[in-house]
Amino acid sequence: MSVSTAAAARTVCAQLPVLGRDVTVPLVTGGEVTYAALDYAASAPALQRVWDDVAAYAPYYGSVHRGAGYLSQLSTDLFENARRTVTEFLDCRSDDQLVFTRSTTDSLNLLARALPADCQVFVFETEHHASLLPWKDARVTYLNAPRTPRQAVETLERALTERDPHGPALVCVTGASNVTGELWPVRELAAAAHAHGARIVLDAAQLAPHHPVSVRELDVDWVAFSGHKLYAPFGSGVLAGRADWLVAADPYLAGGGASRKVTRREDGGVDVEWHESAARHEAGSPNVIGAYSIASACKALTEAGFDGLVAREEYLIAKVRAGLAEVPQVRVLSLFGDDAPRVGVISFVVEGWNSSHFAAALSAEYGIGVRDGLFCAHPLVRTLLGSDPQTQGECGAPEAAPGEKSLNAIRVSFGAGTPDEHVERFVNAVRELVSEGAQWQYRTEDGRCVPAV
Repeated sequence: MSVSTAAAARTVCAQLPVLGRDVTVPLVTGGEVTYAALDYAASAPALQRVWDDVAAYAPYYGSVHRGAGYLSQLSTDLFENARRTVTEFLDCRSDDQLVFTRSTTDSLNLLARALPADCQVFVFETEHHASLLPWKDARVTYLNAPRTPRQAVETLERALTERDPHGPALVCVTGASNVTGELWPVRELAAAAHAHGARIVLDAAQLAPHHPVSVRELDVDWVAFSGHKLYAPFGSGVLAGRADWLVAADPYLAGGGASRKVTRREDGGVDVEWHESAARHEAGSPNVIGAYSIASACKALTEAGFDGLVAREEYLIAKVRAGLAEVPQVRVLSLFGDDAPRVGVISFVVEGWNSSHFAAALSAEYGIGVRDGLFCAHPLVRTLLGSDPQTQGECGAPEAAPGEKSLNAIRVSFGAGTPDEHVERFVNAVRELVSEGAQWQYRTEDGRCVPAV
């Protein structure tokens, strides 16, 4: 990216205000520093706009769909308006359903419960565990990690060609990798799935906060994402897409809200008539604040303009990648190569460093929060590191002391609320740690590397 382009990117869309931008943290070396939150891929800080909207509503909080009182009616309207806002944000089809869930993981488990009998599922080994693991009741084909977008499409096409053409099938794919940040060819994969009579669900957890997601344009059957990665806290998520499999399935949870009518039979049993709307899978008192926070974040990102957000993020990505490229001991992990389009998620390893030790030093000595581990994508990280697929590992750091080899990587991630100074501090810190070493002693405690007291 040229200097003029970088300047234009920052002019088009400045960083969005987020909570925690002025929080200071202590350093083991003395003093305090403004915290650099560079772990957006795990949980992004809440947008100030979202927090303000929730705070304004909080005094009016009431039970959704449960009362005739004014606050209940207000909360119900707010909840259903949030559904419409998110539906518009995703550019859903007119007959799609949008179900509010707890997270992407919850959304994909809900869909897994709704699969037709004898459904075959196709999923790449590169997926986050939320996409890799829910399909235990289906016939699952795990596809090897592709090394180009074209290879991803070809791999899927071969697998679909060999499947039983008469049974139902589902393809599950990420929009952007939570390990490498690389964008996947979703539209092409959707076309391949549909050409072979299969459906496709998009895990947009890492895509939606960074790029617009259109169900229509991508031609996916379902999309799932989490509020906590979209600058919206409160344990909320979304599953949106075709209604038929959802309506045909038993409710995800049985209880109030999902049931339209419950009657006693003469034999003493109970008959239940379930809703056919999204309420079918939203039993219990819904998380109205979580749903409202997602809707608020969708509005804020739309109003800010994704063109500007993307341009500025590309500037930050280029800045980080250029800085890491200047350190020979750093190896950035990638499936598709340096030129692949990506979001602000970059994973790497440092020669001679245990990844947990490096991440701990970034936090304790520089006030920079990153993540180390296998990022709940064990098969992918092991493939990228060239380790034995059977080797034990955890989402966090393994029992490896500072200086010892670890099976983990380090991940830096950022987004709409990241200031230039944070990525600049990160790049400088990487350079200093590699050239000068840590200033403090560290030890392993409960599987994590921590400063020695």
